[in-house]
Amino acid sequence: MSVRLLGAGDIREIAGRIGARPTKKLGQNFVVEPGTVRQIAGIAAPRAGDVILEVGPGLGSLTLALLESAAAADARVVAVEIDPVLAEELPKTVAGRAPEAADRLTVVTADAMTVSDSDAGQPTVLAANLPYNVAVPVVLNLLAACPGLDRGVVMVQAEVADRMCAGPGGRVYGAPSAKLAWYAAAKPAGTVPRSVFWPVPNVDSKLVAFERRDAPDGGADRRETFKVIEAAFGQRRKTLRAALSGWAGSAPEAERILRAAGIDPRTRGESLDVTAFARIAQAANTGNIQDSWPTV
Repeated sequence: MSVRLLGAGDIREIAGRIGARPTKKLGQNFVVEPGTVRQIAGIAAPRAGDVILEVGPGLGSLTLALLESAAAADARVVAVEIDPVLAEELPKTVAGRAPEAADRLTVVTADAMTVSDSDAGQPTVLAANLPYNVAVPVVLNLLAACPGLDRGVVMVQAEVADRMCAGPGGRVYGAPSAKLAWYAAAKPAGTVPRSVFWPVPNVDSKLVAFERRDAPDGGADRRETFKVIEAAFGQRRKTLRAALSGWAGSAPEAERILRAAGIDPRTRGESLDVTAFARIAQAANTGNIQDSWPTV
């Protein structure tokens, strides 16, 4: 199947014709280099029956590459676009450049922060060039809202990518790292030069690939675990006894919960993985010491 991908001139022509000006508010930086979108589509690696969710398709650069891969694999693409002008134009671009794959595309005008599983077509794969300012919240929301979303690749600001992939003990390990680890294992998948975007951003970008995995054992509630994570990293240089005092109600109560979870109260949050944070949340909920929990 022949798909004519968009180049820099094509992007500027479409934008000029529909009066679209990239805005910082929506984090719009359009990809103008075909090799980059083919790289992302290759990492997404759709399989037969997959529903590929693209967030923020913009003018359609990545959409076309995803449709090219989707057609070869007998998959389909759902593109969620918050800008109604861009959402209206996208099917026209696809019809002109990938007519044989046009019926594989569904465009949804919505905010990815509030989209539901049914709105997004019950996706199995995420592939997106995400706005830098909301990248992690969007990924977390989609993983929570779409239980069948089992893998994906996102292009994000380099510093955000480093945080998403970081493990305990690292300098950039923080709340985004631990929260994402609740749902999935993330890993670096490549770097992206600034020159592939229009307008050119003032930050570097990287690709992050992820695969869903089971939530931590023990029956801890995700929302409660995330509250623990937020408290721990809200004052990351403090010991957990001090950092969790507001969440627990007092420093002595935080210490009691930590000891019940088998965690040294003098530990700092940056040394714990998501399983340890889940143990803390469950210990607060049950008040029981779990003999199978090792001391951290």
